[in-house]
Amino acid sequence: MLTFLKQLGSPPRFFKVSGPLSRGLTIAAALLGIPGLWLALAGTPTDAQQGEVYRIIYLHVPAAWMSMFLYSVATGYAVLYWIWRSPVSAVMMRALLPTGAWMTLVALVTGSLWGKPTWGTYWVWDARLTSELMLLFIYLGLMALAHLVEDETKTDRALALFTVVGMVNIPLIYFSVVFWNTLHQGMSIGAPGAARMAPEMKIALLVCTFAVWFACAAIALARGRWLLAMREARSRWVREVPELATP
Repeated sequence: MLTFLKQLGSPPRFFKVSGPLSRGLTIAAALLGIPGLWLALAGTPTDAQQGEVYRIIYLHVPAAWMSMFLYSVATGYAVLYWIWRSPVSAVMMRALLPTGAWMTLVALVTGSLWGKPTWGTYWVWDARLTSELMLLFIYLGLMALAHLVEDETKTDRALALFTVVGMVNIPLIYFSVVFWNTLHQGMSIGAPGAARMAPEMKIALLVCTFAVWFACAAIALARGRWLLAMREARSRWVREVPELATP
């Protein structure tokens, strides 16, 4: 595995592998997204307590999960950058931030829309919502830091360091419903004593989650390939790639 990771850290190898992988993930996202959308809107029963408004869960929950997962992956790339100083790790760390920020924003907006009919308000300053909002600010701060200097390589170390530091917020988001009193629903899938979800609802949620996961992965890889090509524009391997060759 270590050898494979080192080989994948080679810019030309990463560029070659990530292209077909990104396209495959895009197809997988579409194949799951279409039935997932149908299940979310019509293929699952109406919730006995919340009615039809609960269906926002099929977008809100995948977005919330991905907001944390993408940041965790970006942190992993930040650590790999500190170990190997690989340009692939640097560009993937950067490529994941905008997608993660969008997922965080979607989670916050859909959560507010869901909160109005269930809580009677769009927003409450409880631990889960506040820590998720902090995650959005962390994403935006890191994205701003990434563009402070025109030469990206000069900000890679600082960006990697602050990305790792910001990781402390992820456990706070995940365990906020355990450590603090909150209006937000606690862990409901697989947690002992949690309310049981109807099997068809759980299947629909998993389908939607994987569709969003594949879509985010495809977008991040595509952005990473573009950033890598821009950074390595003067390298010989870039000139040898047909799709990057200039006429």
